[in-house]
Amino acid sequence: MALQGASSSLRSSSSSVHPWTHDTFLSFRGEDVRQKFISHLYHALNKRGINTYIDDGLKRGKEISQALFQAIKGSMTSIIVLSKNYAGSRWCLKELLKILECMETIKQSVLPVFYEVDPSEVRNQKGSFGEAFAKLKDRFEGNKEVLKWKAALEKLANMSGVELKNYRKESEFIEVIIQWVELRLVNETPLSVAKYPVGIECRKRDIYQHLSIERNDIIRIVGIFGIGGIGKTTVSKDIYNQIYSKFEGSCFLSNIREISKQAEGLIQLQNTLLFDILGTSLDVRDIDKGINVIKHRLSSKRVLLILDDVDELVQIEKLVGDRDWFGLGSRIIITTRDQRLLDNAKVDSKHVLKLLDDNEALWLFSLHSVGKDEQTDEYVDLAKRAIKYAKGLPLALAVLGSDLKGKSTHQWKSALNKYKNIPNRNIQKVFLVSYEGLDDNEKEMFLDVAQMTNTRGGVN
Repeated sequence: MALQGASSSLRSSSSSVHPWTHDTFLSFRGEDVRQKFISHLYHALNKRGINTYIDDGLKRGKEISQALFQAIKGSMTSIIVLSKNYAGSRWCLKELLKILECMETIKQSVLPVFYEVDPSEVRNQKGSFGEAFAKLKDRFEGNKEVLKWKAALEKLANMSGVELKNYRKESEFIEVIIQWVELRLVNETPLSVAKYPVGIECRKRDIYQHLSIERNDIIRIVGIFGIGGIGKTTVSKDIYNQIYSKFEGSCFLSNIREISKQAEGLIQLQNTLLFDILGTSLDVRDIDKGINVIKHRLSSKRVLLILDDVDELVQIEKLVGDRDWFGLGSRIIITTRDQRLLDNAKVDSKHVLKLLDDNEALWLFSLHSVGKDEQTDEYVDLAKRAIKYAKGLPLALAVLGSDLKGKSTHQWKSALNKYKNIPNRNIQKVFLVSYEGLDDNEKEMFLDVAQMTNTRGGVN
């Protein structure tokens, strides 16, 4: 029963991401742009590996319209090509309403493309664009949808878009559109979490509550600490995937400890932060200048920022600094092996990650070693010996399970007996990472516990 509980936690953790079916949806007026511009754009998108939904132009009925709406809802982004006769099509305007609805409800990214029309013409329904809309209004006079269409066009015209008139060549114009889509795909694609995220749900629950996501009038900084290999990165990635779409911009800065050791590592991290959130490269070349750019460009944005594997206070100071660097409603998560860093950073709440209990450890080890459907009694007995060796550390369990995968019970026994005297090299690396992240007093305690385990007849 306990293992079933762990399995349920695993399923719920992995099913929280929106199931996109397409990378982008193209909304356009066929008679204006299908044969040339849309054909070129669609070909260029496909050539870059972008899964694009395009209406085949068949006569639409109720069934096909529902399929179109499902395609819009299943697309990570939408491109709306506003041409002279776009507003003369009831179907185009129905698509527009659905796209704007998805922009609000599932945070779909939307790009208005002004093709031979000016944003002011769309906003005020003037010029040839306005003439097409006027003809449609006459056909549907008194229909409540007309006011919705008008409001939607005004909203779209006020959004940040791209205009054909600003580019010398159509190919340059198309390249800008493709780059916009590619950036959104990178920023809006969920992070890869652990293959078997056992125990994540219960460990992230308290952290999530302290983030107070529903409050937009505060900025909260939350810290997660624990020894190396315990799952800080995995938990923070899972939280990121669950909430990043609720913010105006987001960034997951991973492996800060190692990157900071490199020449100009902190400058590299500042540039990554700005690019991920703003979607443009600012080429910061000085740390202090980077601080000012972050403060200036992000102080009014509601952002989600995760600093993963921090080991020095200066890293926090140069990347996060003061709360007023970011807009109200922003959330910052810091993961570290050093609790004192979180105290000095004055986080709002601290959360220590605990080792897996025996049930969770057995489940995770089994998934990595024999699979959930192949657990014989003999394997379970041997697995219980193995998890004592890993001491509830998720990374150690994954390494050990993978090492024993595909081997017979005889080979398992031989390997486990061997580990008593000659420790598994990869496991030793995991424990060394955990050990090096401790302060002097904690290192002594770690060694004392290891010695007690050895003298009591446990696995060395």
